[in-house]
Amino acid sequence: MPDSVLVAFDGTPLSKRALRFALETFPDASLTSIYVIDPYTSILDVETGGLPVATEWYDVARKQASDVHATAVDIAAAHGVDLATVTEVGGAAHEILEYAREHDIDHIVMGSHGREGIDRLVLGSVAETVTRRAETPVTILR
Repeated sequence: MPDSVLVAFDGTPLSKRALRFALETFPDASLTSIYVIDPYTSILDVETGGLPVATEWYDVARKQASDVHATAVDIAAAHGVDLATVTEVGGAAHEILEYAREHDIDHIVMGSHGREGIDRLVLGSVAETVTRRAETPVTILR
């Protein structure tokens, strides 16, 4: 069994499922949830009117990260587990892999939307990139 598990958590139903899986499957491991602020996505939100002004995108993203972490901590607390949380800024796959390397993570757990065809080509797959490049085992939930 792994000693340390990193869970990619963004508050979506799939990430909640991944966190619950990690809590139930690795009850003795030290768990950390990671939320990645992607500047590119945030800039797109500004451009399409999803965020008020470009200068505020980071503040809005940090607030969202805080809210997402609170949800993860609540889920873990319901399982009797203290959950560490971390926020990184950059591309999701890169930041997940970098954090795992730098902190000697033994296992990564994350959800995947299971996109296919053109959606997968256009949007890419964070889960696939992490799986292909990780130096540790990765569990993907769909």
